[in-house]
Amino acid sequence: MPQVVRSRIGSPHGRYPASRAPVPPLPERFRSLADREAVEVLHRAARVLVASLPSLTDRLVEALHAEEPAYRAVIDSGRAEIWQEVHHSLRHNVGSLLQPREFREAAHRTSRWIGEIRAGQGMPLDAVLHAFRMGGAMVWQGLVDETARRDPDDVRLLVHVAADVWNFVDEHCGIVADAYRQAERRLTWRRENRQRLMVAALLDGTARIADLAEASAMLGLPEQGRYAVLAVAAADGGRTVPAAPAGPGSAPDGPGTAPRGPGAASDGPGAAPGGSGSAARPPLLLPAASGAAPLWHPGPDAEFAILPLTGGPGELGALAAGLDVPAGLRAGIGSAVEGLAALGEARRLAETALRACPASGGAVLLDEHLPDAMVVSSPDLAGALADRVLGPLDQLDPADRDVIVETLTAWLDADGSAQRAGARLYCHRNTVLNRLRRFEQLTGRCLTRPRDAVEISLALAARRLRGA
Repeated sequence: MPQVVRSRIGSPHGRYPASRAPVPPLPERFRSLADREAVEVLHRAARVLVASLPSLTDRLVEALHAEEPAYRAVIDSGRAEIWQEVHHSLRHNVGSLLQPREFREAAHRTSRWIGEIRAGQGMPLDAVLHAFRMGGAMVWQGLVDETARRDPDDVRLLVHVAADVWNFVDEHCGIVADAYRQAERRLTWRRENRQRLMVAALLDGTARIADLAEASAMLGLPEQGRYAVLAVAAADGGRTVPAAPAGPGSAPDGPGTAPRGPGAASDGPGAAPGGSGSAARPPLLLPAASGAAPLWHPGPDAEFAILPLTGGPGELGALAAGLDVPAGLRAGIGSAVEGLAALGEARRLAETALRACPASGGAVLLDEHLPDAMVVSSPDLAGALADRVLGPLDQLDPADRDVIVETLTAWLDADGSAQRAGARLYCHRNTVLNRLRRFEQLTGRCLTRPRDAVEISLALAARRLRGA
């Protein structure tokens, strides 16, 4: 307990009305005598409280059960444990009134221990502090009642030590609050680290089947839900930028879930992607109607978001269409999978979609670019096909070669219509046809032969995706 004996009477300051003369302070000898008598009264009452600690503990536990809802369930499930804890705390705290030096450290340790235990139980800090103040009020009332029972005239002397008693209560409330917050930070770090490892295992496909139920509860994701994975990377190969779900996806985190969206812990499993060199780029925005908030996880070469799916077959298409990808970013969305156990496959599909994304940036939905996905899934074979089909064009002047490749691509995109291809290229349809015939002459391919058309289309995709 802080210093118990302290002078209570000081010299008044300021001016007094003429009708009231200032009251002279008591001489030092009288002040010391008053404090000494107050401490003696306090010690007599405190010794009685120490002797009746079991009864005091009973009353405090009953008061907590009746007046503090947060304690009610804890007491109902383990009354004996709470009783021992309260008794231990009261013994050290009342003992501090008698022997401050001997009991101070033990009382501090007890208060810190209680703060840590309550943080681990998830009890609100306000409830813990309320309990400590209830205990302080009950001890003080016990001191007053015992003093009044012994000699009512001595009650007035307790005024001299009242401030010290309540300062002691406030001091221990501060100790409890500090220990509670420190324990809460440690628990949060452990929980986020556990979540990070769990998300990494799910995306790597190394999570054990026995851990899926725990992962579902920890991350707030249904074990048998539908999911897709979004992969995001910088077009220049650098780190990506923070991603922010718009609308409902930016709602605050719920209990038991990993942090999601912007403002999440920098290294937590729900942290939005970001890193060095990313400050100059705008964030990736998910459409507001994309369902539940994504859960982000950083990777060495890309950032990944687990997307819970709640809609129909067209949900991924709508998400890809509404995805706002700033310049300098590439985004790939894999196919939908069933259950948390399939998230490893979903990540691999998202990486395939990301590789199928143009080097200049943009977004690719795997289900809408399967031929491109086949090409990037086997880069050696794709390169061989491109060289075999388009290699003869490399003998031309680069500008002439590019014109033929551009015309061929526009014709394929226009579903074989020379008229529409010419409109895209701002030239006559006959010009388009002449360039296509020249391609056939140089390569020996026939655009009306289905096999050749498939090989030409895949070869063009291979050359485009490897940046040649």
